[in-house]
Amino acid sequence: MENILNLLKNRWCHKTNLFIDELLTMKLYFCNQKKLYLFYMKTIPNKKNSLKHVLFGSLIGTTIEFFDFYIYANAAVLVFPQLFFPSSDSTMATLESLATFSIAFLSRPLGSAFFGHYGDKIGRKFTLVAALLTMGISTVTIGFLPSYEGIGVAAPLLLMLCRFGQGVGLGGEWGGAVLLAIENAPPNKRAWYGMFPQLGAPIGLLLSGGTFLLLTDSMSNEDFMNYGWRIPFIASALLVIVGFYIRTKITETPSFENAKKHEEEVKVPFLELVKSYKNQLIFGTFAAITTFLVFYLMTVFTLSWATSDLGIVKRDGLLIQLFSVLFFAIFIPVSAVVADKIGRRKMLVAATAAIAVFGFFFSYFLSEGNIIEVAIFACIGMSLMGFTYGPLGTFLSELFPTNVRYSGASLTFNMAGILGAAFAPMIAIWLAKTYDVSYVGYYLIAAALISLVSFLAISKDEHKF
Repeated sequence: MENILNLLKNRWCHKTNLFIDELLTMKLYFCNQKKLYLFYMKTIPNKKNSLKHVLFGSLIGTTIEFFDFYIYANAAVLVFPQLFFPSSDSTMATLESLATFSIAFLSRPLGSAFFGHYGDKIGRKFTLVAALLTMGISTVTIGFLPSYEGIGVAAPLLLMLCRFGQGVGLGGEWGGAVLLAIENAPPNKRAWYGMFPQLGAPIGLLLSGGTFLLLTDSMSNEDFMNYGWRIPFIASALLVIVGFYIRTKITETPSFENAKKHEEEVKVPFLELVKSYKNQLIFGTFAAITTFLVFYLMTVFTLSWATSDLGIVKRDGLLIQLFSVLFFAIFIPVSAVVADKIGRRKMLVAATAAIAVFGFFFSYFLSEGNIIEVAIFACIGMSLMGFTYGPLGTFLSELFPTNVRYSGASLTFNMAGILGAAFAPMIAIWLAKTYDVSYVGYYLIAAALISLVSFLAISKDEHKF
């Protein structure tokens, strides 16, 4: 019996040793394969994106995203209070509608964390496509939702769910689009390249506002409220298809490829951000809140206040908004040129200080229903918006290294969206109704002062691209 046991033991040990040898051989094989791959990646030149693909690819995506975002903003003021939040009190219905508008801002950090993680782990290209589809599907679905009259309380609940999806998609889209531009840019033109995805905001707003204006001019108010408002939401599917096609033609950015070559990626980008870049996250967020606040005060609040309290008809309100957006679009590239010459921080500090001064003039321009004064007010505000928005994406991206840049820039930008814009229209309307429209200006001044302190406190270190 003892001999039999010794024999079995020797055979088991022999097989075990063979198994261990096989594992070591496999490990050595895969290690060698990885080394060969890295050597290959280091010795071959990166396939470069053409300038046309880079700039158009970053622009088309954000244009689509902001078009989708803004048609909801317009509908939240003009349509949804009546169809999804029927109430005897028109002000309460508007506030309830704007509450759903804020949901997207609350969900945007979730999108930035989710898409940012995969953008830093597997690449910018795939993540950008996924974010675009998330936003597009959510928007098209809104166009098919029945009203409160049709399905009762389920209607606003479904609307909120779609709005949540819009926020998640936009949370992942913006950061990737900005990185696509600036990670392909020469060092002395980062702000110029980085302003192309920023241009998507005014272009998307022009398209959305123009669409609503065309629809209100071409059909009766009854037809518009019955089905006309749905057309922009459903038609956005065509834009999504175009954006999807363009995004699939783009290769990865040189910065991300270089990080992969040198094995610089981190396991969990979000945890690395919290551990090593807390100050950049905190001060970057507060630095950006004024940009969001001034924009939504100039668009959602001004349109609502002008049409409901100043006696300006909806058509004229939309025309004022569209005209002012032209100033927004013009000053984005102007600010980018200046920012490349004097620095992103200096440009943003100057623009934010000007916004603080602008806050003192709210009562002057918005106390009476003078359409000329309201138009001048909107144009000045949108010009200042262009100055601060143009270099913002580049500034926030430069706060973080490549391996956490997607997560860092996206999270900072979208957290600022929560603080600066999520409840801004509701707060502004409440202040104007409860106290006076001048208090809306004081609200903007307070935000601008917080941003100025944050710009001065944030690290001046610029990370390698």
